Amino acid sequence: MFLSTYENKLDKKGRVSVPASFRLHLSNLGYNGVICYPSFNNSSIESCSQDRIEKISSAIDSLNPFEEKRDYFATSILSESINLQFDSEGRILLPSKLLKHAKIKNRMLFVGQGQTFQIWEPTAFAKFKVTARKKANINRANLKWELQQNKQ
Repeated sequence: MFLSTYENKLDKKGRVSVPASFRLHLSNLGYNGVICYPSFNNSSIESCSQDRIEKISSAIDSLNPFEEKRDYFATSILSESINLQFDSEGRILLPSKLLKHAKIKNRMLFVGQGQTFQIWEPTAFAKFKVTARKKANINRANLKWELQQNKQ
């Protein structure tokens, strides 16, 4: 899983080091890179494994091929997705259109989201985090899980 939050900065060539724990998780899944696309929920970059983007693609493909919403999702996610390979030092080169979408100039936060992670401009994430915490507190009753009991 992608957990925790890490801050890194762009180097002189525009590369950024992906946190080691994130690279390890992707490597354990059989990948030497990450899929990135602009979030349409906020000003961040969505990041996931190849397997995850294939699941998203399958969900889009399950929609009626003659409905506009299928094209909207495919255009907003799949056509914007970029497969970024790690270099020998675990860095990726984020394209300028992704950096511009997230308003990232130099420093960025890698924010674990479980099966995915996001890349944020630090000040924007700080503001989002305050709002997210308040809304999570209000909606905490919606988060449920089953407790499995050991049967003897």
